Amino acid sequence: MMLQLNVDILFLIFEELKNDMKSFYSYLLVNKTWCIMTVPILWRDPNIISLSDEAKSKLFDVIFLHLSKKSRDILKNRGINNLFTETYQHPLFNYISFWKHLDLRFIEGLMFQGNIKESNIFIIKNEIMKLFINENTRIIHLYISRNFNYKVHSIPGAEHCLSGLESFSCRSCVDLSILEGLSSICKSIKRLKFFVDSSNVNINFGIIKLIEAQKNLNEVYLFNYSVTKSFEGLIEKSLIKHADTIQYLNIRSAPVTKFLSYLVNLSSLEIEFMDPWNNLNNFENFSVPNLKILRTKHVPFNILVNLIENTKGYLTEINTFYNFNYEIVNTESIIQAIYKNCLNLKYLLFSSNNSNSIIPEFETLLIKCQFLNELILLIHDHNDYAFSWDKLFIILAKSSPISLLRFKFYSISMFNLKDIALFFYNWKNRNPMTLGICNNNSYFNKRSKNKPLEDLCEKYKLKGIIKKYIIEYTKLADYKDFTAFN
Repeated sequence: MMLQLNVDILFLIFEELKNDMKSFYSYLLVNKTWCIMTVPILWRDPNIISLSDEAKSKLFDVIFLHLSKKSRDILKNRGINNLFTETYQHPLFNYISFWKHLDLRFIEGLMFQGNIKESNIFIIKNEIMKLFINENTRIIHLYISRNFNYKVHSIPGAEHCLSGLESFSCRSCVDLSILEGLSSICKSIKRLKFFVDSSNVNINFGIIKLIEAQKNLNEVYLFNYSVTKSFEGLIEKSLIKHADTIQYLNIRSAPVTKFLSYLVNLSSLEIEFMDPWNNLNNFENFSVPNLKILRTKHVPFNILVNLIENTKGYLTEINTFYNFNYEIVNTESIIQAIYKNCLNLKYLLFSSNNSNSIIPEFETLLIKCQFLNELILLIHDHNDYAFSWDKLFIILAKSSPISLLRFKFYSISMFNLKDIALFFYNWKNRNPMTLGICNNNSYFNKRSKNKPLEDLCEKYKLKGIIKKYIIEYTKLADYKDFTAFN
């Protein structure tokens, strides 16, 4: 009983640590029990970490060892002998049975690592696909690669193997019959990613059928799906049927219908758009009462303001990005919409031009949004019309809510050391901050020229003003937030 308890506890611990794959490998060597428990976790998705060509070649060899005698005989009868060793040794584990994330692009890539003649690829693919899809395997994620034409739904055992599919990704150029076949098998997909190839202008009705067949669709990603208005309309209409279950939506095009207004349980919305989009018609009477996360790129400011105003005060994260070289944005109106409608805000990534008129508006935001704990500012300034960072830093030290302890600042022009030093000095008697400073100035990019800033941060870290800090040198296009800085 105690042994079983220990095994159960170990399993829970391993589940918590599963994302640290490099450390996970060492657990194999502890003892037999640890090995038996970690192998299934490691093999759920062998593609989760980047593999060298040598590792891919070895992985392909391991997959090949799982082929049944019948499959090996089929290949040998076709003259394919170079892939077999003289003495066959069956693997210690049935690793394929642990494989839950099936990326067919990755599998095809492994085949090319195996030095397979082009004329033999189809027959080898046929036998390998039967390894992964049969009565004894269960796949929960499936990615079908570009121009993949193998009818996976027709493989014996496909109904058992794929009936529990939870996540599915594909491109619009996938064979229509494959998607239609999967729609009759897969009813439990929760996460759907659909990539539309710009070169493919044909409407793939298979994806429409697959969407409509689902019973609990939660997350939808539509990437580059602007091909024809009629196709977009059909996709959006099919999503309306899942209005009660969709909670996360990521789209890369302007909606052509008012389908967003039907998604009453939407909690996270990401929109990225590059072309002119100023039509508010599809946002009339638009309301997303449960929206908590809003991330936008290049969405016209009037539409963004409308989005924020039509939430019901539950937004905790706003991430908005513009390229001010090409876009005209009234940043003050966005800030006003935020502090009037988002009193529960915790995270804000805000990009602005070098207009100093946003500074008093930011002070109001800091006063009203008392739960804010992370602020990232991307200021598109330049030396001719420099942004008044000194005034902003004074306001941040004076009016930041007690919860706001994480900052990251991006500037094209150089930061003034005196401004930053004053910010640190005024932060005394507050809890220590986590700070990121990012600059794109060519002079600033030379680390030797920036040592005074590093020395300043070290000085105030020793004084307990700064908990952690990072100084980056990057272009705005390469900018990252605090994801890897905890």
